[in-house]
Amino acid sequence: MAAFAARVAALLFALAIAAPAAHAAGEDAYVGHALAMHGAPKYGPEFTHFDYVNPHAPKGGTVKQAVIGTFDSLNPFIIRGVAAAQIGLIYDTLMVGSADEAFTVYGLVAETIEVPEDRSWVAFTLRPEARFHDGSPITAEDVIFSFNILRDKGEPFFRVYYGNVTRVEKLGPRKVKFTFKPGENRELPLIVGQLNILPKAYWEGRDFDKPTLEPPLGSGPYKVESVDPGRSLTYRRVEDYWARDLPVNVGQYNFDVIRIEYYRDATVAREALIRGDFDFRPENESKAWATAYDLDVVERGLLIKQAVGHERSAGMQAFAFNIRQPIFRDKRVRQALAYAFDFEWTNKNLFYGQYRRTQSYFSNSELASSGLPRGGELEVLERFRGRVPEEVFTKEYKAPSYDGSGNIRPGLRIALKLLGEAGWVVRDKKLVDAETGRPMSFEILLISPAFERIALPFAHNLKKLGIDARVRLVDPAQYQNRLIEFDYDMIVGVWGQSLSPGNEQRDSWSSAAADAIGSRNLIGIKDPAIDELIELVIAAPDRQSLIERVRALDRVLLWSHFVIPHWHIPYDRLVFWDKFGVPEVIPMQGTSLLRWWIDGNKALALKQNKSGAKTD
Repeated sequence: MAAFAARVAALLFALAIAAPAAHAAGEDAYVGHALAMHGAPKYGPEFTHFDYVNPHAPKGGTVKQAVIGTFDSLNPFIIRGVAAAQIGLIYDTLMVGSADEAFTVYGLVAETIEVPEDRSWVAFTLRPEARFHDGSPITAEDVIFSFNILRDKGEPFFRVYYGNVTRVEKLGPRKVKFTFKPGENRELPLIVGQLNILPKAYWEGRDFDKPTLEPPLGSGPYKVESVDPGRSLTYRRVEDYWARDLPVNVGQYNFDVIRIEYYRDATVAREALIRGDFDFRPENESKAWATAYDLDVVERGLLIKQAVGHERSAGMQAFAFNIRQPIFRDKRVRQALAYAFDFEWTNKNLFYGQYRRTQSYFSNSELASSGLPRGGELEVLERFRGRVPEEVFTKEYKAPSYDGSGNIRPGLRIALKLLGEAGWVVRDKKLVDAETGRPMSFEILLISPAFERIALPFAHNLKKLGIDARVRLVDPAQYQNRLIEFDYDMIVGVWGQSLSPGNEQRDSWSSAAADAIGSRNLIGIKDPAIDELIELVIAAPDRQSLIERVRALDRVLLWSHFVIPHWHIPYDRLVFWDKFGVPEVIPMQGTSLLRWWIDGNKALALKQNKSGAKTD
């Protein structure tokens, strides 16, 4: 849609809100094809496709991808088992989000979405043509069943995410209404719209909460064609997919076959890519990006190495403290240990200078705090003065930094002062509790070998403080089990963030989630002030207030020293064989392989040219 048409569509939508339709129960409500978190959707009711796809992309061909690790389940919704990569491709949702807006959802299984002005409930009318892969219709009963089973038997995240839904009711064969708890929560209708629809008839006779390798019945663009447990799986495009021609799907899901191969580590996978065993790899190791692709096939343009920019939030990756452990409960201890991580040396010597230091839980977005709080953000924080770290009001958060030479003695002196204030002293070159004599000792638990080269220098610096920090690498299954049970001292924690944070923040930082097995509150935070800030974020009435409240939450999390921040880059590093067509427009959320297609001419030329190319 052209920019002018998009603006006209947005204006028409705004007028539609001003003149709401009547709800069956007699309440005034907006009824439409889409719903934005704040403001109006970009795409009007007559849109034919998203701007960032090629609506004429051809269907066909096979794409092969690699995943590191293993899998033992085709059920991604439960806490048990390791789910197969991209298994979500077999499911449809009520609504789908666009990639060029902060948070707007458009109808997929739902033909229309209906909400009152206060968003105290939402109703969805299902498309009559919506079908599962066995040809059976998607009904209101399936929607209600999906919600209930995910909330009751799915991973703990769903109980938190859907916690404000009080009632789900069928209003007709194709209409379902969700009613919410009192209180401002503008995001809930959109959250419910993201509900994966599961077939009631299929699951009623099966154990939903147990891992399975039986391909489940779905309704999405792909089916599971074959499974080799722990090694590979193949998805095949559903030729008669019921939603193939809907505007939200046009130009997407173009490959006939998606094959996923599992590898034990990134080095082996990278070598397989270079040999031509698979087609596409997101490269997440800076050293490999800088050195591993100095190849003839890259120089000749057969294997493409490309950095693709994006505007999505990079979130937070960090060494995360488990403050359930007594040694990490004192904020001064956590702050002190941050001085032992030398990012500048790491970036220079291990990352080839590619990264930026992360200084926010919402990095690379307008949601990140910076400078000192002011305006609406300061007003939010003033409510919590005396209950949050005083530095929130007086200092801009900056992680400890050095000159890259490896000399961190000034920082270690600060660390020892903080540790002394917290009751730790050095005796016989060991840091011990001044009262009990117990030495400070902990484990850094890792799942990826790539992080050993980062964690080991960090542990070496900790040793200079008299701290015994052991780096331990475990297999994916053991790592997941220990994560679920919060059985660790320190891990590399990753919290991805959207451009419209909301209810999911409860699962990451709230007191209620701290003791919920399998929650994303990996740190174990229990702080009433943070709980209240989360609720303020959820209740934000407009975009500006959302930004101010998220920045306030960000500051409090940062100055609580729950993590030692790592790094981020504002682009994706992709390596792929030159056989694809790619849409011209890259949306703010970045590119996606599911919008690419096989270019027949490129594929033929690649086949002809690869025969004489060197891959070493």
